[in-house]
Amino acid sequence: MPRFSVIIPCFKVQGFLRECLDSVLGQSWRDLEVIAVDDRSPDGCGAILDEYAARDPRVRVLHLPENVGLGRARNAGLPHARGDYLFFLDSDDTLTPGALAATAARLAEAGDPDVLVFDYARAYWWGGTRRNALARVLTEAGPAPFTAAERPEILDLLMVVWNKVYRRDFVEREGFAFPPGYYEDTPWTFPVMFSADRIAVLDRICLNYRQRRQGNILSTTSRKHFDVHEQYERVFAFLDARPHLAHWRPFLHAKMGEHCLDILSKPDRLPPADRAEFFRRTAELFRAHRPEGAEVPAALRVLEHGWPAYLLHRRAARAARTAERRGRQARDQVTGRLGRARSAVHVRRPLDQDLVLYSAFSHRGALGDPAAIHAKAREIAPRLRGVWVVRGAEEAALLPPDTDYVLLGSAAYRRATERAAFLVNNVNWPSAVPKRPGSLHIHTHQGTPLKYMGVDLLGRPGARLGLDVPQMLRRADRWDVSLVADRYSERVWERAYPCHFASARTGSPRNDVLVNAGPADTARARARLGVPDGHTAVLYAPTRRDYRRGGHVDRLDLERLAADLGAGHTLVVRLHPSLAGGPARGLGLAELHRRGVLVDATGEPHVEQVLLAADVLVTDYSALMADYALLDRPIVLHADDWAAYTASRGLYVDLTAEPPGHVARSQRELTWLLTSGAWRDEESARLRSAFRRRFGEYDDGRAAERVVRTLLLGEPMPAPRAAVPGARAATPGRDLLTSS
Repeated sequence: MPRFSVIIPCFKVQGFLRECLDSVLGQSWRDLEVIAVDDRSPDGCGAILDEYAARDPRVRVLHLPENVGLGRARNAGLPHARGDYLFFLDSDDTLTPGALAATAARLAEAGDPDVLVFDYARAYWWGGTRRNALARVLTEAGPAPFTAAERPEILDLLMVVWNKVYRRDFVEREGFAFPPGYYEDTPWTFPVMFSADRIAVLDRICLNYRQRRQGNILSTTSRKHFDVHEQYERVFAFLDARPHLAHWRPFLHAKMGEHCLDILSKPDRLPPADRAEFFRRTAELFRAHRPEGAEVPAALRVLEHGWPAYLLHRRAARAARTAERRGRQARDQVTGRLGRARSAVHVRRPLDQDLVLYSAFSHRGALGDPAAIHAKAREIAPRLRGVWVVRGAEEAALLPPDTDYVLLGSAAYRRATERAAFLVNNVNWPSAVPKRPGSLHIHTHQGTPLKYMGVDLLGRPGARLGLDVPQMLRRADRWDVSLVADRYSERVWERAYPCHFASARTGSPRNDVLVNAGPADTARARARLGVPDGHTAVLYAPTRRDYRRGGHVDRLDLERLAADLGAGHTLVVRLHPSLAGGPARGLGLAELHRRGVLVDATGEPHVEQVLLAADVLVTDYSALMADYALLDRPIVLHADDWAAYTASRGLYVDLTAEPPGHVARSQRELTWLLTSGAWRDEESARLRSAFRRRFGEYDDGRAAERVVRTLLLGEPMPAPRAAVPGARAATPGRDLLTSS
């Protein structure tokens, strides 16, 4: 019998679930079981749980046939629990290191109490943490167990289920269970705390309570908040059935009033038309359960004076806050007012349902995924008018023939952003671009997220130098759809960008050319770069370094590498696009290209053509490896600064432990791999096969068509088949589009 049964209900948390499970299974205290309940989650939660269960016998998974909600999902796990103590952990929260060992020690010290209350910290999406503001209650409680009546201040703590562990036989004896609906913790925690004969505390932070930027169900506008009244009715009924607990009625009565008024005070909780009804329901409940002779606290007397009095009270408070805020605000500039007036006129015009606005790499031209989508739309949906946003005439000159465009910041650009029904980009649109109701913002990203992205950069000050993460997220709030090529990327994007969008399992449109490539395509790409017939093309494509100002570090002696490769080889070098216009190419690369020592492909706008031309890719931590793997050609990693890079930027994947090919730690080792033939041996093929099964599983060569038909035209199209042997194909219908 394990000491702890950790019950984890899961629903639409695939971006956080691994971190949660790792925090439990990685505890130094091993005597535990995990009962994970898949509440019919539409994302990858079920598959993640099965993966963990397959490799750790302490994990058991329940797949519910239908979504039942948080409370009943916890109930589903209860009959399967065998542990001495129950721990209800939310699937986006994490245990702190050593938490279970400390909990076990405190339980033993306290003689196995009915309930142990521990401390927690709020872990904010932007990287900050804040300890429970009432931690002193735990500090002052002392080592001896007590009842809630002896220390009523224990009920001032956050009355939730997850900051406590519960003796299982106590729970079973009392028949505690969770009800359906919102605020399901209320009819659990109050009865538990009222009934417990022995409560102990642990003055230690055992849990990080994730404060999600968006997605907290109790922060959504809904009539479901009316559930709070029924939940308190359940608690009052519990007291009615146990006369020996009747002394708790005045306390519960006041708590109920405070809780309901707090919900009403939040402008984002209730639809405006329902607020008066919520107040009346609260007032009725307050009157119905008022203990005889009990004095009403001053803050709750408004419940006895009616809705008009409440409105006057709220308006007075709001007016005071508004006056204070206006006193701090500067007057709008005249140009800003004119701009808003102009936008107000344009946004009243109907959307142009045939207008698709494209941009890529901060308006550098028709590139990447947006370019592939545009080309396919011209082919199969000629009624759609595609317009590109470019920075200037130089970028406009590089557009395909007969391509419409607007210049960034022009009047035509403003009209296009205000009228387009579809906006496609692999970079966030500028803040001034409106998000009109009915428009569809499609974000394609720029590659597989191997490196830390979005909010995960908040803990990496060097990597986010000059990057305003909160502003970036406000812009990402406009995304409606995020394109993904595999389940891994879907989870990372949903974690790194805590915004409301749907993930479309389409594959990466830019990679259609790689999946569908034949010998003739490769030959044309090699001729385009000037690779001689019969030569082995070795592509070196390093990423930028965040630990070095400017981003460029010479990791290899390129002239020596080219010489060591010898006759019959062509070294092709492509620097990170962010370095293309900087000094990096002038530090020797351009000169080596001029002398014919190597081919500098940094300026080639279409990276797909560079990948097609290569027989082997040498890279370090570039996301290009996931694209190149679709060609099923060898990859070699040069990871000589692995420790420095991971410390400065951070990676989601340990590429040295799960590489797409052989790993070199020095130029000497790299040269040996390339000249000995090891770069294309059986082990290289095995590693590459495993890598391909994980990344790009939805890249079946029809990604661009899938985007055009399903998202731009609204037509049905089969979900992508597994493009890589052994990969999981998306389930038609259910798996093509998932919400974050």
